[in-house]
Amino acid sequence: MLKVNEIFYSIQGESSAAGLPCVFIRLTYCNLRCAYCDTEYAFYEGSEKSIDEIIAAVKKFNCNLVELTGGEPLFQENSKLLLSRLCDEGFEVMLETGGSLPIIDVDKRVRIILDLKCPSSKMVKKNLFENIEHLKSGDEIKFVVGTREDYEWTKSVINKYALTEKFSVLLSVVFNDLEPVTLVNWILEDKLKVRFQLQLHKFIWHPETKGV
Repeated sequence: MLKVNEIFYSIQGESSAAGLPCVFIRLTYCNLRCAYCDTEYAFYEGSEKSIDEIIAAVKKFNCNLVELTGGEPLFQENSKLLLSRLCDEGFEVMLETGGSLPIIDVDKRVRIILDLKCPSSKMVKKNLFENIEHLKSGDEIKFVVGTREDYEWTKSVINKYALTEKFSVLLSVVFNDLEPVTLVNWILEDKLKVRFQLQLHKFIWHPETKGV
């Protein structure tokens, strides 16, 4: 069983799959408390569902791309079994994880989006940098930047682990805290080999709309 906050059909708002139709499975619970969190409703709200029930709900949308998110999806141990079952069913599966819990046992068929926490999140000490060793080709690393300090920290991590030589690196802004043009200018000035991204769903719908 897993505690599920919501299952919904929308478009990918982020990552290299941005703009594609996708089914999202949002699991309940999170071990982090980021200062800018936009899904606090997923900390505790949800209902218990079996993996079979979850897969049946996903199939109703007739969409091959599926993302497991949260909260922090890896907080519930059975999430890894769900990921494997979704892969077995032939879905293209993505996992968005906050980077504080081990990914070593995640099915290698799953595309991982590892969200490393910058200083302004107040959760930077929770980053489990060993996870980088377990990423594979096709996985992505995301940084949400809210300040110049965040940006400089991001550059230092990129350089230390040679991230852009191995993975797609995604940079986005903390919504309403940093102007997108500011971050874009920093990226261009430093000629960073990263992908800038906006949270598309927050521009298509109201930023606080659930289920999108």
